[in-house]
Amino acid sequence: MGFLNDIAPLKQTALTELSAAPDLATLEQTKGAWIGPHGKFTALMKQLGTLSKEEKPAAGKLINAAKVELEAALATRRSDLELKAALPKEPTDWTLPGRRRAVGKLHPLTEVTDDIVKAFRKVGFAVADGPEIEDEYHCFDALNTPADHPARDSQDTFYVANSSPAQSGTLSPSDGERDGVRGSAKLPLLRTHTSSVQIRAMKSQPPPIRIIVPGRVYRRDNADATHNPTFHQIEGLYVDKNVTVGDLKGTVEAVFQDVLGSDVKLRFRPHYFSYTEPSLEIDFTNALVKKLGKDWLEIAGCGMVHPQVFGNVGYDPEVWSGWAFGFGIERIAMLRYGITDIRLFYENDVRFLRQF
Repeated sequence: MGFLNDIAPLKQTALTELSAAPDLATLEQTKGAWIGPHGKFTALMKQLGTLSKEEKPAAGKLINAAKVELEAALATRRSDLELKAALPKEPTDWTLPGRRRAVGKLHPLTEVTDDIVKAFRKVGFAVADGPEIEDEYHCFDALNTPADHPARDSQDTFYVANSSPAQSGTLSPSDGERDGVRGSAKLPLLRTHTSSVQIRAMKSQPPPIRIIVPGRVYRRDNADATHNPTFHQIEGLYVDKNVTVGDLKGTVEAVFQDVLGSDVKLRFRPHYFSYTEPSLEIDFTNALVKKLGKDWLEIAGCGMVHPQVFGNVGYDPEVWSGWAFGFGIERIAMLRYGITDIRLFYENDVRFLRQF
């Protein structure tokens, strides 16, 4: 019975030492001394084999109950010491003013995009969206872009590699080319403009349509002060009966004056785009342009939707007419804020971003 009589005093001594541990390190040492693999209570468990058959159940019950009590005391003391360790080492003056959280701001590209969208909403346009990984049909074919157009070359467009062409039915860019002309393969690619969403919108609903499409686009440009392989565009489409170039000019002028100031003046020059006829380039001038020492700056491309594009989406070009346009959001932001290097938008330098 001497063995059983030792359990209670040992337990009490262990409880006292655990409660008196001054820090976490000492607490872990005390735990090891009593209930660790080589602790005193572990040694008691090993001595159960020396007891008689009648004594073993009572001794085992007492030892287990003591270990449960010690583990509870250990957890309580550890919680107290962890809280103590988390408290500041120096006295805290609770009368000092609190630290204010820094207020976040919109990225300048987001600000400009929001302003452009608001300007178009005022004249009845809705916002449309579409996938950034596109196919050749929506990005080129439906927009009347011929197979040998330079924009479709792998030097200009990011084609998405496919590890298993045979299973997916897609090909690498070189597989679809014959004598410099792309074949009929519909290759996945990163969209080069948001015009692909115009095709998706027209194929999904009958006219009239009045949409704008802001979004990220990709082209294989080397990054410099005025180019980046990733940038943002906003494109628009208006389709209805009896739409004219006059509607196009009036809408675009109203939007640019809303975004860049009432002193904006526009001029339209003949140009070529495969998906519009006639096609026009838009130049603008205002006080910002004059400060740069220039008379006019090119800002956008536009035109009346080509009849072939209407035919590709199932619209009757004898009934419906429309116009489309597109321009870069970064260019507007650079003009508005006097920024001379497009790369600043993507470097995430807070010293730059805090200015807006």
